Amino acid sequence: MRRLLLRFLLLSAALPLAPAVSYGQADLEINTPAINSLRAGLKQRHPQLAPYYASGAVGLTREGLVAVRDANLIPLPSRGAVNGLVAAENQDRNALYREIARANGRPDWEADIRSTFAQRWVALAPGGVWYQSSGGAWVRK
Repeated sequence: MRRLLLRFLLLSAALPLAPAVSYGQADLEINTPAINSLRAGLKQRHPQLAPYYASGAVGLTREGLVAVRDANLIPLPSRGAVNGLVAAENQDRNALYREIARANGRPDWEADIRSTFAQRWVALAPGGVWYQSSGGAWVRK
């Protein structure tokens, strides 16, 4: 499980990948200094979040974000730090989706880009990681 999680983290840090759905000519692999910085932050943060993905404390949301799914699985002294990691992760993910849309000259595509990433995060996640279904229910992969 740990090896699969590490692979997921390394692959997901390399996102964006090809879209799961087509919505024009958006280049999800576009690079700008802002996008590269955001990707670096995601990559750097993943090893810190890895144990919480593995335990099921943290999961992937249907909006392409990360959420504390079960705070009881996080030791009390670590909860503040984990909440901070989740907040920083979500801030960078939101900015990444926005920047990719802007870099493509189509800020109106942000929702589509977000949706595509949400699907890809789940697709790349190893078994055992929790994610939200399209209906909002938590499901273990």
